[in-house]
Amino acid sequence: MEEALLGGLSAQVFLRRHWQRRPLLVRRALPAFRGVIGTHALFALAARAEVESRLVERSGRRWTVTHGPLKKSSLSKAGARNWTLLVNGVNHHNAAAEALLRRFAFIPQARIDDVMVSYAVPGGGVGPHFDSYDVFLLQGQGRRIWRLARARRFELAPGAPLKLIAGFRAEEELLLEPGDLLYLPPGWGHDGVALEHCFTCSIGFRAPRGAELAAAFLDHLHERGLPDAAYRDPGLRPAARPAQIGREMVDFAQQQMARIRWTRGDIEDFLGRFLSTPKPNIVFSPSKRIFRGDMKNKTAKLHPKTQMLYRGARFFINGEVLVPRRSQRPALAALADRRRAAGRTLARAGLRRLILQWHRCGFLSLEPQT
Repeated sequence: MEEALLGGLSAQVFLRRHWQRRPLLVRRALPAFRGVIGTHALFALAARAEVESRLVERSGRRWTVTHGPLKKSSLSKAGARNWTLLVNGVNHHNAAAEALLRRFAFIPQARIDDVMVSYAVPGGGVGPHFDSYDVFLLQGQGRRIWRLARARRFELAPGAPLKLIAGFRAEEELLLEPGDLLYLPPGWGHDGVALEHCFTCSIGFRAPRGAELAAAFLDHLHERGLPDAAYRDPGLRPAARPAQIGREMVDFAQQQMARIRWTRGDIEDFLGRFLSTPKPNIVFSPSKRIFRGDMKNKTAKLHPKTQMLYRGARFFINGEVLVPRRSQRPALAALADRRRAAGRTLARAGLRRLILQWHRCGFLSLEPQT
């Protein structure tokens, strides 16, 4: 399936030749593709408080950004040219966007982020910029010009409401039409401008930074319980230099920090929780119905908002961790990998109670087998 999406390349060849190395343009990657959502439905999503959205407008060299929720009236006042609406996480609310995202399953789920849909009028775009992550740009209805520059240390435009590249000079220009797919590695400068009313789907990939991981890991250690001791200084002498931090206090701090210990298992546990934890704006709706029927004739499907990962004996779902019995792990791994599993298989593995609990939490649905 990915050969057609990647212009005849296998996933293995694409990852070796292009992933985080160089762009790839695939003409008619999805020939019949016109988008995953209509204008009215996208505007309705942008008006919801739990959905991340932005309206980006340009007037000459001046840019303005309005963050959602966005009323339809504010979009209608934007004018006939030079604006774009960006809505993140459309796959959480739209089945076609979710299906599109899962076509990129040759990339580990821990790296997959979401589908952002942008709707632009003629002249609309977000200006020349670069991303710190990989992205696939799939053109829906309409046409868009993309100007590219290879990755380098770009200078940012001062005072701009967006991280725009100052003095952007394109090295290549591409016209994308419906169904065309453009892959860009991290750091490549790009500037997309709509030639007419158009939709573009951005399939983005998360790439946690070291500082982000370190800060979150320290929080994880703190929740687990850090070594604690009160500083004491018996025999304290009068201070000759009152503002100077004493050597004894530095020694005490060093000793306490040295007591902090962690293992590879701690790292794996933290990483699974961190990578599967939903974004702050993501909320699950608990099921209003208590399932009492026979699960054997159902299919368990993970909710589009659900992130389920595993490492060794540990399984992680939406920031929670569990260590199932060895005999249960293959069934749970299949559910995580394929995002669906036969209820009969899960029930045979003794997972009925767990699956029903996840169903009540809204983490998955139980649907008739097809």
